[in-house]
Formats: sequence, C-alpha cells, structure tokens
Amino acid sequence: MSTIGIIASNERAARRYIESVEKRGGSTMLITPDGSPLNVSSVLNSIGGLMLTGGEDIDPSEYNEQPDPNAGLQLSKERDAIEIPLLREGLSHDIPILAICRGMQALNVVMGGKLVQDLPNHRTVPNEEGRMVPSSHRIFVSPGSKLAAITGSAGFVRVNSIHHQGVIESCKAPSLLATAYGIDDGIIEGLESPQHQWVIGVQCHPERENEVPSNWGLLFDALIERSE
Repeated sequence: MSTIGIIASNERAARRYIESVEKRGGSTMLITPDGSPLNVSSVLNSIGGLMLTGGEDIDPSEYNEQPDPNAGLQLSKERDAIEIPLLREGLSHDIPILAICRGMQALNVVMGGKLVQDLPNHRTVPNEEGRMVPSSHRIFVSPGSKLAAITGSAGFVRVNSIHHQGVIESCKAPSLLATAYGIDDGIIEGLESPQHQWVIGVQCHPERENEVPSNWGLLFDALIERSE
C-alpha cells in the first residue's frame, strides 16, 4: 500500500484529513513545517500520492503581487517553503494530487495563476445557538469533469465555505480547467489539470464530512486508489 503525503500547518490541523484517509484504509505521512530543510526527493520517494490541505494564506510574492494591507492576511512563509517546492516536483512526477482549500489556491499559484487576496461572505456565520459555524453555499459542478465522475454527480451541490481567498476566472492558471463555480459569485470551486493523470483541486472542505454531500468522500477513496 502506498502512502499519502499530507501537507498541513501542524498535526492538529491535519487531524480530519488524516482520519478521512485512514478510515478508508489508506496510510498517511504528515508533512509540516518544522524549521528544517525539506528533502523533496526523499519525500516523493516515500509517498504514492499527495494531499494539500487548508491553512494560512499564501504569500502574494509567490504570484508576483504585493500584499493588500486591507486583506487581513495571515501568512505562513514556512509552509510556503515546503508546500510549493513539493507540489511543483509532485506535478513534474505526475503523482496523484488532491488539493483542498489553500491547497487548491497553491495549485493555481504553482501552475502560474494568481489569487484574490480577500473575499467577502465565505467565512463562518452564527448558527441558531450563536456558535460560529462554517457558511455554506451552492456550487455548480461541470458535467464531464473528473470531479463529477468521482463524486458521481454533476450540477448543483451545496458545500461548506471556509475561506477568504480564492480564484476567479481572470486569476486562473491558463493550463488548469475550472470544474466548479459558486452560483452566487462565480468564484471557482474546483480545478483540475488536463496535463496530468489525476490532479484535482476543490475549494470546499470535504474532510468535514458532515458539511458536504456524502459522496464527496469518494475523493479520498479515489486518491487512495490512484496512489497504490
């Protein structure tokens, strides 16, 4: 059985992602910024697939822009320093990659795109008890996309929304295909690379399995299967 390398900011942040893989029979290797240099070749030799998870904002210098002082950025240059080189090499070796939230944004950046540094109405909202919970919205999944094929459904889907940055059409890397869009605002909610066998990005958080349709868990099954 091949191992899924999971890039996350820390062990706590990785918990749901690890659980989503391991409960489906996959094995995992957690990759976090610890201050030591990353041996990209060694990591790639140890894994069969790669998962990029949610987390802090990507430094705008990675896509040749200055930080917007009004965007409320929370940067992690330490994570950029491990994630971007590993993603770039993973793409060059054409290993299976599932990119989630920040991960999808990193995929777009590495493939030559940019990001909207701040988006309204995509964060947490108060529920009936007054607790802050993830907002949700409807997206449209394109028929014929790999995302639709894996989840077994296309068209309108309601998913969670926990991010303040994202990708719009004018920011999208030219070589990536948009596979899902937000209904209300047109924000890109899914990306895939036609240049690679299996590289898929989603803006929502399928690891929060009670907040998305149950068939979206098939993304983890598919990553495991293709990483063997």
